[in-house]
Amino acid sequence: MVESVELPSRLGILPFRNKVLLPGAIIRIRCTSSSSVKLVEQELWQREEKGLIGILPVRDDADASAIGPVLSQGVGSDSGDRSSRVQSGTSDSQRVDGKNHQEVIQWHSRGVAARALQLSRGVEKPSGRVTYTVVLEGLCRFTVQELSTRGTYYTARISHSEMTKEEMEQVEQDPEFVSLSRQFKATAMELISVLEQKQKTGGRIKVLLETVPVHKLADIFVASFEMSFEEQLSMLDSVDLRVRLSKAMELVDRHLQSIRVAEKITQKVEGQLSKSQKEFLLRQQMRAIKEELGDDHDEDDLVALERKMQSAEMPANIWKHAQRELRSLKKMQPQQPGYNSLRVYLELLADLPWKKATEEHELDLKAAKERLDSDHYGLVKVKQRIIEYLAVRKLKPDARGPVLCFVGPPGVGKTSLASSIAAALGRKFVRISLGGVKDEADIRGHRRTYIGSMPGRLIDGLKRVAVCNPVMLLDEIDKTGSDVRGDPASALLEVLDPEQNKKFNDHYLNVPFDLSNVVFVATANRMQPIPPPLLDRMEVIELPGYTPEEKLKIAMHHLIPRVLEQHGLSAEFLQIPEAMVKLVIQRYTREAGVRNLERNLAALARAAAVRVVERDQTAPLNKDVHQVSSPLLENRLSDGAEVDMEVIPIGADHEMPNPLRMASPLVVDEAMLEKVLGPPRFDDREAAERVISPGISVGLVWTAFGGEVQFVEATAMSGKGELHLTGQLGDVIKESAQIALTWVRARATDLKLAAACESNLLEGRDIHIHFPAGAVPKDGPSAGVTLVTALVSLFGKKRVRADTAMTGEMTLRGLVLPVGGIKDKILAAHRYGIKRVILPERNLKDLAEVPSAVLASLEILLAKRMEDVLEQAFEAHCCVHRIKTLSIWSELALPNQVLLIILVQEGSYPICWRKFQLVCIKMVWGCSERKEGYTDV
Repeated sequence: MVESVELPSRLGILPFRNKVLLPGAIIRIRCTSSSSVKLVEQELWQREEKGLIGILPVRDDADASAIGPVLSQGVGSDSGDRSSRVQSGTSDSQRVDGKNHQEVIQWHSRGVAARALQLSRGVEKPSGRVTYTVVLEGLCRFTVQELSTRGTYYTARISHSEMTKEEMEQVEQDPEFVSLSRQFKATAMELISVLEQKQKTGGRIKVLLETVPVHKLADIFVASFEMSFEEQLSMLDSVDLRVRLSKAMELVDRHLQSIRVAEKITQKVEGQLSKSQKEFLLRQQMRAIKEELGDDHDEDDLVALERKMQSAEMPANIWKHAQRELRSLKKMQPQQPGYNSLRVYLELLADLPWKKATEEHELDLKAAKERLDSDHYGLVKVKQRIIEYLAVRKLKPDARGPVLCFVGPPGVGKTSLASSIAAALGRKFVRISLGGVKDEADIRGHRRTYIGSMPGRLIDGLKRVAVCNPVMLLDEIDKTGSDVRGDPASALLEVLDPEQNKKFNDHYLNVPFDLSNVVFVATANRMQPIPPPLLDRMEVIELPGYTPEEKLKIAMHHLIPRVLEQHGLSAEFLQIPEAMVKLVIQRYTREAGVRNLERNLAALARAAAVRVVERDQTAPLNKDVHQVSSPLLENRLSDGAEVDMEVIPIGADHEMPNPLRMASPLVVDEAMLEKVLGPPRFDDREAAERVISPGISVGLVWTAFGGEVQFVEATAMSGKGELHLTGQLGDVIKESAQIALTWVRARATDLKLAAACESNLLEGRDIHIHFPAGAVPKDGPSAGVTLVTALVSLFGKKRVRADTAMTGEMTLRGLVLPVGGIKDKILAAHRYGIKRVILPERNLKDLAEVPSAVLASLEILLAKRMEDVLEQAFEAHCCVHRIKTLSIWSELALPNQVLLIILVQEGSYPICWRKFQLVCIKMVWGCSERKEGYTDV
């Protein structure tokens, strides 16, 4: 260290935020920012040993006094390691973010001149950025007179701030200063002795204490202590040697006392520990520290957690369990492995709604019905069941209602029905998605012994809604799986059983939770994947697909207003006539629900939005709009900042111009449909175009997405009498094909497919049956009659009627057995433009669920045997049996008239009956061959 330093009149300035470099201290910094690199390169690197720079503190405190200009941009400084000649240590130099142009730098008025003890230059790869590593030594204090910039860094005009030699000699002769310096050295020597016992580094420091002058020793000694930024600034501003030494004495004494207190705590703790208690050392030390500081009464996080648990209103047995866990948590330290997991567990117990419930308003069935009608069109049976459930809740609020399970294809409104139930009950709604869940822990939770354990989805959902009686939707309950981790469907048995869910046991909670107040609603696309025990706990309500007429109503009343609102449009901008919606339904969508219909309407809305915006860009500005000009606005625009807005008073009578208002709304026509949606995807001629040759028949199948029309193609070729099946078929449908071929071969003579002398239809040829759409898996027995019809058409060389579709299972003796999904299949036939549908006779009862408008547009043919199907399936009669048709118009308790055509193997004459009694209807549905009790009109 030098005795006197000649400072230049101007120094380059490196800002330090919240940190001070004192004279005699040594710091290592790494310069990476452009401003600091430029400063080091010009002030130190180029000047070598003669280079000096100034270290100037930067204040964060807005109340701190600043000197020089208040700049709107900062200078980047770098982080570094700091050390002193007394004690080695590291700290970060503070950085001023050069990217924030709005920050105001508050400079301290006094700094320290520093020289470079070591300087090295490096280049970062692969960026090629130049960096410097500098070891700086603080020399002396200076005062800033004027602050300015030079390129990218700051410079300052400075003046020397240290005491002169004469002033220092005068102070050293002061008796008070001599006494203070002796006391300082004695305290410092005591501190060095204590540090020597702990760190074994006291020898070098003792030498430093004996050789360094007192006025420099104060700065060097204090620089090695941890102290606040204000204390560092106070030492920097202490130009007077007496004041500086007094402050240093205070800091050294405080540091010595803290070491003594730590030793006292350590001795106290070690005296209480045995060999088996060594792992609790940190916990005992923390407790002793709190006792020493008298900090026992301060409220901490654990106290707040305990109060939160007390207000959770837990049951008595669960509260005892929670108290035991809380006592264990208080004995642990935050660094222990199980601390965080135990705390999260207790917070979950405190957050769960043990007794907090939504207060239900008095049920109004009329209002609930109006709400259901406004949210959903049609679905009369479903709405009636919901109203019945609400009526029971009104009469007996604590009644345990059934678990409703809505089954239907996508897009028919299953999820929205559940939310409507919650709105009608006045309860909160929570949705639990079960699609793809294969782990039982998703329902019951993970045990807390596992890493990353968490509660099940049910408990987590209750925590989110914060009430114990929400309406909980178990969505996609048919799509759960099972593997080695368990079966979620089996775990749901306890959840949906009213006798068991009163004490539902989540593995994570490990305490019973009452789920009896939760209203469960489930949704599924199919019933088959749901295990029978789980299905038994739910009341299944099927939601089949919509008819085109229902889709039209839904689109006009629900979809179009919602689509316009989502796209920022209204009837002033876009109008979709009812005729165009019909074309979209007929030509672009063939689905059970309305999702694709909504997507197509959204495509039209997007096209309209583009046209509206394009017209807006060409629209002239209103003459009343004046350009606002102000210096503040121009400055902020140039800086890229936010702009203050001028507010027009409410009372002012100004009509705001609407540049988006169009002279006339955009009306969708057929040309726009083809331009936006493309050419039509479907037409009514598909069946007629495909059934153009013998060997092709039209069947009706049921899928998870509703009913569909399935074509069956059969052809013959030279071979060895083998049967080939293609189309990604399942085992059941393969067996149906084998049964169909066997029946046709057995009845070949009666059906006039072969002469009496020919005994084998397959002699010298193979049969290939194909189900188109080979990428879609197919299975089920309902294609039996369709397969027989295709084979009879192939062997008899007669075409099947293109307007006729059929479904039904057949036996080896030719009986037609009932099948499921009749409503969905008939709706699919209606969508495809089919005019005639052949059904099993025992499915007659299922026609009551089909809308009357659909039945009125179709001819329903009921068949008891396979001969009945063949009689009506071909363009020309090919069977030896004659069919009697019975047309019945009824005005029963059904909403509209229903047309039924019953096929019976007697005669070939039509008989009309009208206005028959209920008992007669039941007789017809029970056995269509009986005519007792009818009156001929």
